[in-house]
Amino acid sequence: MAKNKEARGLVTLVCSKCKNQNYSVSKNRKNTTERLELNKFCKHCREVTPHNEKK
Repeated sequence: MAKNKEARGLVTLVCSKCKNQNYSVSKNRKNTTERLELNKFCKHCREVTPHNEKK
């Protein structure tokens, strides 16, 4: 079972080109304090673009 005070939480990724919210991923906030930037496929742009963590 999940503990109450876990460091892992859900983060929304936003396409840097069209600004649509496409992905939700989990991230360990205690070990990774900087923002995520992953190359993902955007179905609106129809290409692989960098996706950044939403504020």
